[in-house]
Amino acid sequence: MTNSDLEKAVKEFGRRCSNISRIYSIGKSVHGVPLWVIEISDKPGEEEPEPAFKFIGNVHGDEPVGRELLLRLANWICDNYMKDSLARLIVENIHLHILPSMNPDGYFLRSRGNANNIDLNRDFPDQFFPLNNDINARQPETRAVMNWLREIQFAASASLHGGALVANYPWDGTEDKRRNYYACPDDDTFRFMASIYSRSHHNMSLSKEFPGGITNGAFWYPIYGGMQDWNYIHAGCFELTLEISENKWPNANELPTLWEYNKMSLLNLAASLVKTGIHGRIFSSDSGMPLPGSVSIKGINYTVKAGRGFADYHRLLAPGERYEVMATMPGYKPKTTRISLEEAAMTLDFILDPEVTTKGSLRSINDCRCESKCGLEVFWRMHSEVYFILIVVSVFLCFLLKRKLKVNILNHRQLPRRSVQV
Repeated sequence: MTNSDLEKAVKEFGRRCSNISRIYSIGKSVHGVPLWVIEISDKPGEEEPEPAFKFIGNVHGDEPVGRELLLRLANWICDNYMKDSLARLIVENIHLHILPSMNPDGYFLRSRGNANNIDLNRDFPDQFFPLNNDINARQPETRAVMNWLREIQFAASASLHGGALVANYPWDGTEDKRRNYYACPDDDTFRFMASIYSRSHHNMSLSKEFPGGITNGAFWYPIYGGMQDWNYIHAGCFELTLEISENKWPNANELPTLWEYNKMSLLNLAASLVKTGIHGRIFSSDSGMPLPGSVSIKGINYTVKAGRGFADYHRLLAPGERYEVMATMPGYKPKTTRISLEEAAMTLDFILDPEVTTKGSLRSINDCRCESKCGLEVFWRMHSEVYFILIVVSVFLCFLLKRKLKVNILNHRQLPRRSVQV
């Protein structure tokens, strides 16, 4: 497809599948081509306590297979979500965002970089070296993606590339610029995610060059200013870099085969966002209101933030392990629980207590009692029975509130999964 063909295809998809999609742009390329995004959900454009996943294609202009496959993915979901359980799971439980082409100018020029000849996968701020820190020098396509992630809290992501057949995971670079395995804090989880894609693929897992069809980015070859590491560090988004075709620019008649080879990998990776890991919400015990706190795992130096509106969090983790999970929120006492995570996802909700000590409460009462104007001493003498009843009623109401939260803490559709409330 030309860029014009791609725009027509995206808009046609929006008309044909308007009940489960919306079309929007996150910005424009150097030459002013809109960066169109397809969102697929049963409630597109609405905020829900559900995770968001994104696919990005055509980061490099001369690697166009991704943009073709992502349009096929969107259309396949639209055609099958009423009759296919996996497609229905994605539509009903995930907000899937698809950016077919991040680099339409590079595609038009058939060049790796954008219209300014800049490699967009080297244009993001880097953790090891002061690269790309000048905002004014950053490319418009890069700025568009960075702003996109400030607006939407994505839990996971993948970008599609060409030239090899492997699922690549962080870190992409090393401190000394040497080629070696450089693991990020969530190395086990990323290996699990990469393996989902590789094992679902027609032959990626059979690779002789990459055991299991997956690789640590720095062990393959280090890069700096990459989009993958920036997503994980700055946006709380677990991103993979997927090399989906050994031929960067194959003949168009090979696309149906490439689609069949990658279809289940794309679907299973997106679906894994709700089929695995731990998910839940954080609430206040005194008001029942959602708290936009954070969730951390003992032994893993990484924090996942809950959503601002519904206080929902979605924490990807490798299954088959025991974890100590802690929820925190400023002004509230942290809570910790130990879990044994199996293959299926687990719902883990937290109810946090405010940091208000009994000693402090009694002291304030005594201070007030010392003031003759407040009359609290008289009240205590004459109405001690009433005061006691009020305390009992308050405790009972608090018990009912916690019971209600425990029984029905989420009022949206949930996948069948083990549920725990702390």
